[in-house]
Amino acid sequence: MEYVYAALILNETDAEINEENLTDVLEAAGVDVEESRVKALVAALEDVDIDDAVEQAAAVPAATGGAAGGAGGADESADEGDDDEAEEADADEGGDDDDDEDDEASGEGLGELFG
Repeated sequence: MEYVYAALILNETDAEINEENLTDVLEAAGVDVEESRVKALVAALEDVDIDDAVEQAAAVPAATGGAAGGAGGADESADEGDDDEAEEADADEGGDDDDDEDDEASGEGLGELFG
């Protein structure tokens, strides 16, 4: 993750994302820099508009969370609190399946970021 953060820092400061700059940021942060990882990241980001990718990644959770939270929240009444607790207990028992799906969805976004 440090490598991606370093690239984001360079992008935010309008510095060129190249091997030298990326290595400098990582070394300043105290990271043991692996040259092969730096080269791979620079190559992967070559044709990526980072600002656009970050904007798209930030918009997806906001759109998903707003739609899910807004649809169910307005229709529920206070006396249905016991049902919510039962649903939470059910979710805790089978949480591993949902976590795997969330991890896969997160990975897809990263794939788009790195070409």
